[in-house]
Amino acid sequence: MIQLQGVYTAMVTPLKNGEVDWENLRSFVEFQVKNGVAGVVPVGTTGESPTLSPAEHLKVIETTVEVVNGRCQVIAGTGANSTAEAIELTREAKAIGADATLQVTPYYNKPTPEGLYRHFSTVADKVGLPVVLYNVPGRAGVPIAESTVARLAQNPAIVAVKEAAGSVERVSAILDLCNITVLSGDDSLTLPMISVGAKGIISVSSNIIPAEMVEMTDAALNGDFKKALELHKKYYRFFKDEFIETNPIPIKAALAMAGMMAEEYRLPLCELAPDHREKLADTLKRCGIIK
Repeated sequence: MIQLQGVYTAMVTPLKNGEVDWENLRSFVEFQVKNGVAGVVPVGTTGESPTLSPAEHLKVIETTVEVVNGRCQVIAGTGANSTAEAIELTREAKAIGADATLQVTPYYNKPTPEGLYRHFSTVADKVGLPVVLYNVPGRAGVPIAESTVARLAQNPAIVAVKEAAGSVERVSAILDLCNITVLSGDDSLTLPMISVGAKGIISVSSNIIPAEMVEMTDAALNGDFKKALELHKKYYRFFKDEFIETNPIPIKAALAMAGMMAEEYRLPLCELAPDHREKLADTLKRCGIIK
């Protein structure tokens, strides 16, 4: 079964003139690979999956897999609030060649713990692609209870959980109940989560500083917390300000400021407010990300 450890970039989806910028996407994936990430995560929350068409969604995964060409892992975002839709998307991702699937907690319909267990189990059993659970109650409306994670961990196809609830204690609680890989879902919590047993990060920051996030995360995983803490302190302000507005608005603005892609979104997302733009630009300069 797949082993997950290190930095996985929750990739943005470049847009240009209302369409996916396929040329930029290819170069962006190459940038991630060359900077040593363990894997990339296309069409998750950061990839604006809610506003991509089904055809675009799958083509982003296909393009990513093609460019990666086995050089790192690809965890495709194929979750949905409909179990049938999640199964269909995940089957397509498996056929394309993704290494695993990121399955977000079904949003809006707020399933019970039993409903969550059946949902994730059904996706895992019907498709057979390794599943990374995605706990993000701030977006989905409900958390995956630790006890539910423990039940799901008994399924050999469910290999990891992305913890984006802002709780380091949940890492300890989960690992006390079961044996499953935990990945941080918050850049600013990478170090404390690793210190209690997490194996890495699904990162927004690594869109723009992949090599630096790899250096920090690898140092922590190797027990060199002095070096890891130095890097954490250097980029902490950015870790916080990349969420000054709804993700992925700030990270796309940062990438545009760095000249890496156009700053373009699809409604209902829109550009940064002027005061937030000024604050983010100042942070990027203070952290040495742009001049």
